[in-house]
Amino acid sequence: MGFLIPILLILAIDFYAFQGLKTLLSSSVQHANYIYLSYWLISIVLPALFVFGMIEMRRNHQMPVIWVTLGNIWFILLMTKLVFILVLFGEDIYRFFEAIYFKLSNYFSNELTEQSPSMASRRKFVSQGALFLASIPFMSLTYGLLRGRYQYKIHKQTVYYKDLPEAFDGFRICQISDIHSGSFEDREGVIKGLDLIKSLNSDLIVFTGDLVNTFSTEFDPWVADFKNLKAPYGQYSILGNHDYGEYTQWETEAAKQQNFEAIKAHHSDMDFRLLLDESIKIEKNNQSIRLLGVENWGVGFGKRGNLEKALSQVSESEFKVLLSHDPTHWENEVKMHPQHIHLTLSGHTHGMQMGIEIPGFKWSPIQYRYPKWAGLYQEAGRNLYINRGFGVLGFRGRVGIWPEITEITLKRGDESV
Repeated sequence: MGFLIPILLILAIDFYAFQGLKTLLSSSVQHANYIYLSYWLISIVLPALFVFGMIEMRRNHQMPVIWVTLGNIWFILLMTKLVFILVLFGEDIYRFFEAIYFKLSNYFSNELTEQSPSMASRRKFVSQGALFLASIPFMSLTYGLLRGRYQYKIHKQTVYYKDLPEAFDGFRICQISDIHSGSFEDREGVIKGLDLIKSLNSDLIVFTGDLVNTFSTEFDPWVADFKNLKAPYGQYSILGNHDYGEYTQWETEAAKQQNFEAIKAHHSDMDFRLLLDESIKIEKNNQSIRLLGVENWGVGFGKRGNLEKALSQVSESEFKVLLSHDPTHWENEVKMHPQHIHLTLSGHTHGMQMGIEIPGFKWSPIQYRYPKWAGLYQEAGRNLYINRGFGVLGFRGRVGIWPEITEITLKRGDESV
């Protein structure tokens, strides 16, 4: 029953878009019937093949690239149809109220008022305009699928703290998040991102969770590449919600646990120190700061992380940087915690992998689920930085919200955002 509503909704979108297609292609158009047949074959076969691929993934713990590609093509076409029918729907609403107006006019007037006889031509003109507007998401999503997911962008952010130890003035932290190695397909594209990380020569590298989509084997081909990431003060990491194997059915609990242990081992394999509700001192010139890392804690995604445990060996006076995958943890626990946690680094949202970012303006549909979804935020004298993600999940593309590599510079002085 849970699948019935989405299926009916998708069929409604397909049917409505088909009506617009028929308006564009009159019966006089050569081979119109073949075009109509092709429309319905694509609309039915693509999602059916994608569902079959999902079933195969749950059974064999992997999805062939061809099924993923077909699923993404279907998503692009569905979004294109959605924009197309929204324009048509607006015109239908206009026609509805226009018809009411003429009926009321005729009812209250002695003179007969007729609607414009050019209704069909207007409908065709609107359909042409709808097709033009629908081409925008089609081209954007296609670009995002082919190129956008490897269009890595370096975001540099400086944060100021009065109580930052002098030795760490200018200390640079490179953050990556949401690798989702199961979605990698183009080795050259991924290596390009890793080379950008290396080029920063940061003092410290941190990874804030979601190494895989679900299965430990997804990262097997990438261990050696990520092992090349080095920083003078080390590489540290935490787990994300996708690292617990919760998004598939396991034959046994033992198999699920084995997968989880293999994922944790991969952090060590790539020379990253996995922080599991614990802290570690980062020392420089006889001074130190505390780096804390918690297991995943997120509203709606499990609250495994134990912040109290991570803080158990940390004094109030120490400067603290926390790695916590889900930004809702900061909103619900970290922000108002009695211990002052200066900077929290998160990921998880991906910026929904699509949106608009231009100087002075930032928008993504994800903001209606996560009010804090990308970049730097400050409340109660504490900072949260949300990384937009290194990889992709679901739709294997990015439009407007490009994959991110963050460089955060700690500066001693007055707090400033």
